[in-house]
Amino acid sequence: MPPSKKRKTRASASTEEVEEPLMKASTKEEEPAADDTPTQEQAPAEPSSSALAKAQERQDRFKALQARAKSSAQKNMKEAALESQRLATDPNLLTTLNRKHATASQKLLKADIEAAGGDFERKRAWDWTIEESERWDKRLKKKESHRDDQAFQDYRQDSRKVYKRQIGNMNLDTSNYEKEKMAAIERAAASGGLEIVETDDGELVAVDKDGSFYSTADSTGFVENKPDKAAVDRLVADLQQAEDARLKKRKERGQDKEEGDITYINEKNKNFNNKLSRFYNKYTAEIRDSFERGTMI
Repeated sequence: MPPSKKRKTRASASTEEVEEPLMKASTKEEEPAADDTPTQEQAPAEPSSSALAKAQERQDRFKALQARAKSSAQKNMKEAALESQRLATDPNLLTTLNRKHATASQKLLKADIEAAGGDFERKRAWDWTIEESERWDKRLKKKESHRDDQAFQDYRQDSRKVYKRQIGNMNLDTSNYEKEKMAAIERAAASGGLEIVETDDGELVAVDKDGSFYSTADSTGFVENKPDKAAVDRLVADLQQAEDARLKKRKERGQDKEEGDITYINEKNKNFNNKLSRFYNKYTAEIRDSFERGTMI
């Protein structure tokens, strides 16, 4: 064999030797992959417990929202039905029916008691105590006097009504008053101007030695009193209310202007004169014109 051919044969042999280990290595690398495939097919992936818990929580929340929406719809339907029923009912008619029913019931009870030979007023009074009856009589008397006291008499009477209304609306702070009273007594006793004497029955009596504790016409201790913020606010509210009432009356007087002569002394007399004018002006027109001209005989 020539030398060149020998060299070529050696080179091809070495190439085959190199390729053979490479094929073996690739075969070894492919074998584990082939072994892993059946393992993955045999153990498929399962969902975790946390995912199941989240899904169950979402489902429970959705059911709760559905139940809430259903209850809200039912409640809205009931309220809408009640509102439509209320709008369809006339409140004045309902009040009238209730009043008529109460009157008819009282008349029927009175007729039954009188038919049995009893006293209706006496039997009805059995349902009330003496204190409640006295309070009711006092209330009726006060209401009647208040009804008679509505008309204007004089400015002094009007001021008295305003004063009584303000006194009635005042909320007395008795606890604070007692606290300030005890503090004043303690200060006077400490300074020696007031002496605390105990009587035989154990009652404590305050004796004013020099006459400076109790207020007189010449006392000036009230100037040192400082009212609290609530009292100041109440005074400001009363003044503002009086000012609003004055402006309202002034506005009403400005809007209600008279074109002719003023023939009335108050609002009630004005309404009465207007009523007379509507009915009798057509009969007295000639007489009034004659009086104005001075030709009345």
